[in-house]
Amino acid sequence: MSSVATVPERSARVGKILQRPQLPLLFTVLAMVAVGLLMVLSASSVQAFRESGSSFSYFYRQSIGAALGLVVMITLARADYRKLRLLARPMFTACIIMLVLVIVPFVGTTMGGSSRWFVVGPLNVQPSEIAKLAIIIFAAYVLESKGVRIRDASQMAVPVLPATAMMLGLVIAQPDLGTAIIIGGTMVVVLFLAGARVTHVGALAAGGMVAAVMLALARSYRRERVLSFLDPWADPLDTGYHVIQGQIAIGSGGFFGVGLGASRQKWSYVPNAHTDFIYAIIGEELGLSGTLFVLFLFLFLMLLGVRIARDAPDRFGLLIAGGITGWMGLQALINMAAISGLLPITGVPLPLISFGGSSLVLTMAAMGILLSIARRGRTARKP
Repeated sequence: MSSVATVPERSARVGKILQRPQLPLLFTVLAMVAVGLLMVLSASSVQAFRESGSSFSYFYRQSIGAALGLVVMITLARADYRKLRLLARPMFTACIIMLVLVIVPFVGTTMGGSSRWFVVGPLNVQPSEIAKLAIIIFAAYVLESKGVRIRDASQMAVPVLPATAMMLGLVIAQPDLGTAIIIGGTMVVVLFLAGARVTHVGALAAGGMVAAVMLALARSYRRERVLSFLDPWADPLDTGYHVIQGQIAIGSGGFFGVGLGASRQKWSYVPNAHTDFIYAIIGEELGLSGTLFVLFLFLFLMLLGVRIARDAPDRFGLLIAGGITGWMGLQALINMAAISGLLPITGVPLPLISFGGSSLVLTMAAMGILLSIARRGRTARKP
């Protein structure tokens, strides 16, 4: 008898894995965090040495974020996600207050022309990262009880759309259009999963895309990004520089890459090599095989998220799981597409992999909630 598994046998094995998605999800998240730590160490080494005299400074900070995120993820995975109903409104309110305060002069910290952070000792807290999770929990809490009433436009809109618009306005004021697009896109996913009419959701999505284009063209630096995306070689040393250097990094890696740590583009050629452009460094050092591996991890994460949402024990769990999955997929898509030259550069980090303590901890917190829903899902209760 042949030892090679047949297609039906392999399909059965995949089905068994997906029936109990907790462990696959946990291992996938840990694998992505491990890849992120390794690539942050490599991609940030030049800049870290130039700034502090140590090539490990960014890596140490990311390691602290990963350790804290692991504690938060395990804690939330063991907790009952349904208790988040009690935190939905207070969390949303606190998030709005933080988004207001962060743009107040001398309260928030401005870096690179954007006021997105609170600096508390050695910690940088980014409220817009908290906003991604807060709006999902708030929307799930509000929409779970509406049932078929959500097919009415007014029931769909109030209070989710005004709350989302308020949050989007504050995020755009920082300014951070990339995060605003992710929040808006995530809300479209949540409304669709809640049962809103396709025509209403489609109109919201279309309106959001038009608004995003108008906002992108409203400011000169955003307009330059759009124009450089259309023709980066029209100004290769200025507006098209980021796009070109990112594509050079990916293109020079070949199939297996130039070797871990051997990137040439991280020597001040690719900007933000350890944050927004870390996928380009992965492509250069690990090649096409490395970028496909990371892409596979995200696709598998999305598959698990969809399965967890489908098997959630209640609408609250369905909407939270679907919202988190949509958030992760949309943010990863925007980052990878921008680095590959398929979308304009938006300054959106790659979830679980790019450097950023606030982003890493909040993303791992979201994964903990997803694990909590998976533990209580319908397939998890089967013998």
